Amino acid sequence: MELTLLHFLIVCPLVFLAGFVDAVAGGGGLISLPAYMLCGLPSHLAIGTNKISSSMGTALATWRYAQSGFIEWRLAPICVACAFAGSAGGAKLALLLDESLLKTLLLVILPLTGLYVLRSQSLSRQPSAQPAAPTDYRRTLRLAAMAALGIGVYDGFYGPGTGTFLILLLTGLAQMQLRQANGLTKVINLTTNLAAVSVFVWHGEALLPLGLTAGCFNMAGSYLGTRSFTKQGVGIAKPIILTVLLIFFIKTVWELI
Repeated sequence: MELTLLHFLIVCPLVFLAGFVDAVAGGGGLISLPAYMLCGLPSHLAIGTNKISSSMGTALATWRYAQSGFIEWRLAPICVACAFAGSAGGAKLALLLDESLLKTLLLVILPLTGLYVLRSQSLSRQPSAQPAAPTDYRRTLRLAAMAALGIGVYDGFYGPGTGTFLILLLTGLAQMQLRQANGLTKVINLTTNLAAVSVFVWHGEALLPLGLTAGCFNMAGSYLGTRSFTKQGVGIAKPIILTVLLIFFIKTVWELI
């Protein structure tokens, strides 16, 4: 596919915004993937190219959260292994199957997720000074690994909303504090992006010049997003997650119609 200046002018600003949103509350793909599709890229090519730019921004966000001490390293290795396996399998599945069934399921899942966010106290939980007991870590590890595997499959197959869904699962199901959940989410999301992009690039379903250029903008947005999150913390997470879910729901309905 021949690239023009218009492709870069449309994609790069939106991918910058996606990097900011993704660093704060996940769901940057809700903005970046439609940006690629808006340029006329076919579905698989858009997903593959989006994975390149997303990987770059997520890598920066992961590094920033690691510097801030938000990553629970005892949980990370198992979650990374599960996320890589799930995402690689999901990406291969995406090259074979249609997306319509998944989008139909999302029409049910997204409103329920939004209701959960509104009622959940986990996204308002302040950091605790006391560490969790070892038994709590074993339970959290099992649940976090399951979340990494399941969401990994989804991210490899389609992707938008991955970070948001991970944060909700880690805070609600695995009972992690928001900052640690966000840090682990970045590690998992970086893994799923790298696994998926390797599959799409291998099959020729990615535009490297556009993906790498947009990736620089995504990194800039991620840098500003992590600064905003570390300064304002939990106060900005819930409204951004709700906004992202609403956009995702409207987008899904529009595509099905």
